[in-house]
Amino acid sequence: MGEFSITKEKILASLSTVEEPDLKKDLVTLNMIRDIEVGVNQVRFTVVLTTPACPLKELIRQRCVEALQRDLGTDFEINIQMTSDVTANAQKSIMLPGVKNIIAVSSGKGGVGKSTVTVNLAMALKKAGAKVGILDADISGPSIPIMFGAEDLQPLVSVKDGKNFISPIMQYGIKMISIGFLTPADSAVVWRGPMASQALKQFFGDVDWGELDYLLLDMPPGTSDIHLTLVQTVPVSGAVIVTTPQKVATADATKGGSMFSQGNINVPILGVIENMSYFTPAELPNHKYYLFGEGGGQQLADKFGVELLGQIPIVQAIREGGDEGRPVTMDEHEVVTSAFMNVAEKLAQKIAIRNATLPATQPVSVN
Repeated sequence: MGEFSITKEKILASLSTVEEPDLKKDLVTLNMIRDIEVGVNQVRFTVVLTTPACPLKELIRQRCVEALQRDLGTDFEINIQMTSDVTANAQKSIMLPGVKNIIAVSSGKGGVGKSTVTVNLAMALKKAGAKVGILDADISGPSIPIMFGAEDLQPLVSVKDGKNFISPIMQYGIKMISIGFLTPADSAVVWRGPMASQALKQFFGDVDWGELDYLLLDMPPGTSDIHLTLVQTVPVSGAVIVTTPQKVATADATKGGSMFSQGNINVPILGVIENMSYFTPAELPNHKYYLFGEGGGQQLADKFGVELLGQIPIVQAIREGGDEGRPVTMDEHEVVTSAFMNVAEKLAQKIAIRNATLPATQPVSVN
């Protein structure tokens, strides 16, 4: 086939038959095909995905190749570069102009491993190539500094446009802020509701977050002033609910999740993560012991009409990673890392679908 018989127009016409599986529109309409070049017996172009953690990357690549070979023949080379540009919740926060998506990680009760999930989700998204931050909104029980081995670090203050800004702590490539960085570790912080809410507002308005694809908020358990302050202060792209399998936990998580779906708040629930789903001993990797019962996460997801994003097993390395200040996802612990990577991909997928299909979240105005 001569080099002139294939044109950019023919390539675009062919690729306009390839549908993005989540967004149900074709790649050309979605402006995901860029930089088409036609050379001697070869075609190269870039597909811009909606997130670097796209679980359908290879499927999309394969469909592009199939469409081009079907329409233009097989005797030329196809070079496809996959990059990503994370889509944003259309309502950008005035306080956080560089942050594309704010995700609340929430639970109905304490002790379900919500902070552990937040930390490892952040690491998994970072591994996939996203820019990630964590805001520890659990003002009275901050655990993010310990889990990142950063409890002795203190944030610096920089001046920008005549105003003082706190610079987030950068650890393992993730930006983070927590009240734990600002108060002595061994002294109890007793906060009245309004004080805690004020601290949270400052974490948004007075911290220089810069450019982020995802800012994960580690929320306090239950529903409180903090949750209301959050939805009043910034547009939250969506919430993720963490639960354990037993009934008590899912009953509490139902209350926690219901808050986000109330009419005037209307933050979409992106999915449920079931933590401590089963125990697998290191010496019996194929055995699953359901210590806390099973099915709770799925029931909760069904109740909210969302997907169960994944089940995280009980593995000693998760606890050790938290205590040692080195999230387990950083190391090649196959079972756990793949569980968190799968959940991160599904979450990123849900955020992209949410941004393409739902109106922007507005900060809640409470009269």
